[in-house]
Amino acid sequence: MRAPETRRSYSDSVAGYITVHEPAHERFGLRTTDGREFTVHLDGLLGSQIVRNLGEPPRDTSAATLDMLVEGRYVFVHGIFYEWTGGMRIEARTLTFPERRRGSYVFEDPDWWIRQAREIADFYLRGQFPDGIPDWRRFRTRLTLCGTHLPEFAGENVRQEADTISRLVYALATAYLLTGEDRYLEAAESGTEYLREHMRVTDDREGIVYWYHGIDITDSGRRKVFASEFGDDVDAIPMYEQIYALAGPTQTYRITGDPRIAEDIDRTVELFRRHFKDYVRGGYFSHLDPVTMDPRADTLGHNRARKNWNSIGDHAPAYLINAYLATGRADFADMLEETADTIVRHFPDESGSPFVQERFHEDWSPDRTWGWQQDRAVVGHNLKIAWNLMRIHSLVPKPEYRALAERIARRMPAVGSDRQRGGWYDVVERRPDPRFGDHRFVWHDRKAWWQQEQAILAYLILAGVTGDAEHRRLAREAASFYNAHFLDYQDGGVYFNVLANGIPYLLGTERLKGSHSMAGYHALELCYLAAAYGNLLLGGNPLTLHFRPLPGALPDRTLRVAPDLLPEDSVRLSRVWIDGEPHEDFDAKNLTVRLPPAPRRLRVRVEIEPADVPVRISGGREGRTARITCEGVLGRDSLEKLRRTLAEALADEPERVEFDMCRVTDIAREPINELLFQRTKTGLHVDFVIVGDAPPEVTRALAATDAFLTERHARCAAG
Repeated sequence: MRAPETRRSYSDSVAGYITVHEPAHERFGLRTTDGREFTVHLDGLLGSQIVRNLGEPPRDTSAATLDMLVEGRYVFVHGIFYEWTGGMRIEARTLTFPERRRGSYVFEDPDWWIRQAREIADFYLRGQFPDGIPDWRRFRTRLTLCGTHLPEFAGENVRQEADTISRLVYALATAYLLTGEDRYLEAAESGTEYLREHMRVTDDREGIVYWYHGIDITDSGRRKVFASEFGDDVDAIPMYEQIYALAGPTQTYRITGDPRIAEDIDRTVELFRRHFKDYVRGGYFSHLDPVTMDPRADTLGHNRARKNWNSIGDHAPAYLINAYLATGRADFADMLEETADTIVRHFPDESGSPFVQERFHEDWSPDRTWGWQQDRAVVGHNLKIAWNLMRIHSLVPKPEYRALAERIARRMPAVGSDRQRGGWYDVVERRPDPRFGDHRFVWHDRKAWWQQEQAILAYLILAGVTGDAEHRRLAREAASFYNAHFLDYQDGGVYFNVLANGIPYLLGTERLKGSHSMAGYHALELCYLAAAYGNLLLGGNPLTLHFRPLPGALPDRTLRVAPDLLPEDSVRLSRVWIDGEPHEDFDAKNLTVRLPPAPRRLRVRVEIEPADVPVRISGGREGRTARITCEGVLGRDSLEKLRRTLAEALADEPERVEFDMCRVTDIAREPINELLFQRTKTGLHVDFVIVGDAPPEVTRALAATDAFLTERHARCAAG
């Protein structure tokens, strides 16, 4: 008797690059990131869309779907999978394209991440302070999916955690850096004040500061919570909570230079040095007893005399790099170097696992029995190490930092990413299963928002520093998955987790958008640094940042404006405005601005650009006149940048578009054709005018089209 044939159907997704489109057979070929080939059938109801940003309307492209199936284009396919003994068929129902055209990824627009930052920051402002007044007494750690507070006096739901406040302060300060919009800085500064007034403990005898876990708000009053009450760290002072208490204030300090924040940073670092640091074997302990401040106290249980990733590596991204960027201090640089040295020395596990070791005993022997982690890997921690080693490498260029970062980056896709659907997993076993050869999931195959962030930033900075095309591809794939699946267009913000196929997972605490783990920090950190790396290291575009310092609070009235730790001489400070007026007293190479003496805070806007790019294209506007300034070689590879700048200039329906070509050294046929095409599309009521004394060969090439007016007497922009 024959066994019945096995048949099943299920919904799933697959992502990859189109290899061939066969319209006569209603199908196309797809190659996944690891090289597997699939055939996708189109004989059912089919829709398609282009990935959109938060705050944007849907980009439905269903009517043009078949024309978009171009070889080499990246696409997410959601559909029905049919399987039977010996075969499988995929019928597409929805296609999602992260590219407008092949090679034109939407999130590589210069302002994509800036617009996303604004939307996410506004989501949290609306949720925490619905009347628009940032009164942090009303802050709640937990925030619902739609951005509202949970009902009052529901026990733990009304706790204010210091770390969560600090993370939101970081997000708001970062939104100000990117946008210069006052509401973000007002909320960041008032949040910092709330932390200092209600969550800070000063010990003048030791010269240290430490931070409460939080405040419980009940119907009978407020109760400060000293030691942590989070499950992994209960009744202890965990290092990572003290680290993240500095995240928001330090980012605010970058903007304002407030000396009180500087003192808090110094005194908290002194806490780390006096009580957490192991001066015998190196590194920092992960927990202290709250009474004796002893990392070896028996009361700590499984956290006694332990070290981990958070106690060593989290210093750099949470506050230490930003403290160094704001001050340039040698002691902060030394601490960053010490952190990187410790990671390189102790974390790799070359013989046992492709993943780093994350937990240790006092003597640096691996701890493979601790709590939930056991011998398991958090995928995002590995990527976070690669990302931060590359940052510190720009400050302290030790070859071992880059070598470990690249080794991690090469290994992670095969063991930590979903190479069928896209995206990055959460926690897996550090060692492969001997039966199947892969690293088994610990709890689930869901994907968390913050682990996608680590992947995007790790591969972006690696691509920008090394020029490796494989790193660029992986960065694009990670950013594609995140922007296609994590943005909540209905309620705002980003989802905590999605299923393996990208559908949001909305149960339990993972339904929340505010929690012990989530408060806008990772989402805004991603927006800020993706904008910095994408524009300055990869896109050849400038980045604008905003500051609000009191000149007298800064040593020698010098404001440091470096966006991040980037390779030496890779960027330059090109323009500065103070209170809206151009300011010339700045150091382009060292990215510092000498402020004028003033008794009040100044509005400082700076433009930072790549140090060496073949072409610069920027836009501006005055009344009904749009201005586009070009510099360098306008070749075929500058088409996308020219097209994007033109689209922005024409969106406001100007009466006149002026092109400053004075510093264009050469122009190819394709940019000329693009200008001619757009000139035709706008109609005769809009003048396209070449202003200033452009090089003769450029003027002749444009004049030959008979489509442009010329005004040679007009002044070129200042060089």
